[in-house]
Formats: sequence, structure tokens, C-alpha cells
Amino acid sequence: MDSVSSDAVYQDQILPHVSRTFALTIPQLPARLRTAVTCAYLLCRIADTIEDEPALSPPETLGFLQRFSAALVGQGDAGLLAREITQRLTDRTLATERDLVSNMERVLHVMGRLNAPQRVAIQRCVELMCYGMPRFQFSASLKGLARCSDLDDYCYYVAGVVGEMLTELFCDYSPEIACHRASLSANAASFAQGLQMTNILKDVWEDHSRGACWLPQDVFTRYGVDLAQVSSAPFDPRFGAGFHELVGVAHAHLRNALDYTLLIPSKERGIRRFCLWAIGLAVLTLRKIDENPRFTAGVQVKVSRSAVAMTRLLTHVAGHSDWMLRLLFARAANGLPLARLSEQRQPRPAPPGLKETAAAEPEHSLRRSYGNSGS
Repeated sequence: MDSVSSDAVYQDQILPHVSRTFALTIPQLPARLRTAVTCAYLLCRIADTIEDEPALSPPETLGFLQRFSAALVGQGDAGLLAREITQRLTDRTLATERDLVSNMERVLHVMGRLNAPQRVAIQRCVELMCYGMPRFQFSASLKGLARCSDLDDYCYYVAGVVGEMLTELFCDYSPEIACHRASLSANAASFAQGLQMTNILKDVWEDHSRGACWLPQDVFTRYGVDLAQVSSAPFDPRFGAGFHELVGVAHAHLRNALDYTLLIPSKERGIRRFCLWAIGLAVLTLRKIDENPRFTAGVQVKVSRSAVAMTRLLTHVAGHSDWMLRLLFARAANGLPLARLSEQRQPRPAPPGLKETAAAEPEHSLRRSYGNSGS
């Protein structure tokens, strides 16, 4: 087996050990997309592993992320970087993540064999992630984020950039999909924000135990709540009211995610399944969160295996039909609060010299302000 094939096999072998979810969804994609999307996910996971390592000081984390960004474009010694990072990882990092970091060069070799549009899209995504994540992680505290716009920016850097990257990969794969590039790009970051916000809400108390909170204080100020003072018990109904409002925001973003997915031609059932499984599980998770506002751990609102199986079955059967998918979404989301998302364009900082792709808006990117949610 040549080295390129061996590196691609490594990707496929490590993926289920670092993400059971993506190990299920990525194989649904057409063969010409699987290698690129797997490579992209693993590179993002390396960046996330560096970011999450508690033994690294903020300056050290930033330095490693900057060197990792440079390695994406062939600058610096990726092998040396991988060894230096691996030596600093503690037991808080999973063994499989340590293995992935130590094999950074292999994943970079796979990226180097992708076509130019794929490489540019992946490089832009990971560079923006490496640039944006530290801006929030370094100031993480139980005080939360100051404003809803800060939550938008946080979700953009940790997830929205991935939505934009996937849009570029899908458009490169299919000229028919590329005909909808503008509409897809308009909803790409919102799609990702819906998924990210669902995770933030589900993991709120686990993050709290680590001294971090990603909820926006301005929402809770309206209910007389100081996020720095909240705890999982006893339950504060005022906190529950603010949380309910954010469920409505996530729900609204997931509606945009469905609109995004329905722009994919129905014959591309694999790409649709890739998107729909994520949307379906997020909606069901929001349902559990909203029905059990007193939950104290993410496991209490985790979607059951049977619900996962049913989601896969129903989206497989209905994946070709837009009206059936809208009906399934409506039934799954029935009873959830729904926020109004008002669009306004504001500049979002980017690394100097970053190459822009069609997914990016060079001077402006989408930011949303929230109205009060309604049932």
C-alpha cells in the first residue's frame, strides 16, 4: 500500500475513535466527498485538542495553534510540531486524540492530495477556527458571554466556519449544488450555530463545572439573573425562562438548517442524510431540554438509541421528499419555543492575509440579534 493510500486508511480507522457521530454520518456522503470531509473534521479535531489541553498556558496554546495554521499551508515542520504538542498532552486528553495529534502529518498529507478548491476551503476553515477559538477560551468564565452577538461570534468560530467549508466542498462536488451557492452560503453558518447552540445548552452544567459558561448574560439580565451566581440546584425559574428563550433561538437556527438541506438536490440523498441526521438529533435534544428544564447533567437530556435509530430510518425513507421532511421536522419540533432572528451585517475580524473563498464575505459576515421567543 502506498503512503497516500495508507494515510487515507489511517483517517478512516481513527475517525470512529474520535467521533462516533461523524463515523456514522460521513460514510453517507458520496465517495468523492468522504475523504475531504474526514480530513477536514480530523484537522478541526486536532485544533480542538490543542485548545482543550489544560496543561497549556494561553500563550502556549495560541503559539501551537498559530504553528498548526502555518502547517496547513506547508510552513514549518509539522512532524516536529506534532511531537512537541504530544509531549505536552496530559491524561486529560484521550489516548485516541493523542494518537491523532501525533499523526498530524498523515492527515496533512491527505489534504495535500485533495484538489485546490477543497484545500482552500479546509485551510480557511481551520485557520479561522485557530484564530477565533482562543479569543473566547482565554476569557472563559462563569460570567458567560456579555451579549447575544458574542454568542453568535463564538458559534461562528467554532462551528459556523465548518458550515461554510462544507458548503464549498458540496459546491465543488456538484455543479447542480453550486447553482444554489448564494442561498446555501446565507444559511451555512446558521445551520452550524443551531447544532452548536444545542450542544451548549445540553452541556451547560458540564461546562459550568470546568469554570466556563457560553450563555449570553444580556438574555438573563432581562430576567434578573446573574450567570456568575447560578447553579444547577436549586432550580431558579428565572434562569429557566432565559434558557427557554435560547432554546427558541437554537430552534430558529435549525429551521434555517432544514432550508439549507432542502436546497441540496433530492437525488443527492447521501448529502441530505449527512445533514438531516444532525438536524433531527438536535431537534430531539432541544425537545428533551425544554421538557426537562431542571436537568443537572447532559446525560439526562441525551437522545436515546432508539430515537437515533428512528431518526435515521425516517430521514432515509423521506430524504427525497421536501414536504415529507418539512412534516417530520414540524412534528419533531412541535411545542418548542421559536425566536425571531433579525439579520444585520457586521464586520467580523479575520486573520491578516487569510484567503477568502466564495463562502466568505470579505468585509462582512452574518450576525443575528434575537427578539423574544414565542411558543
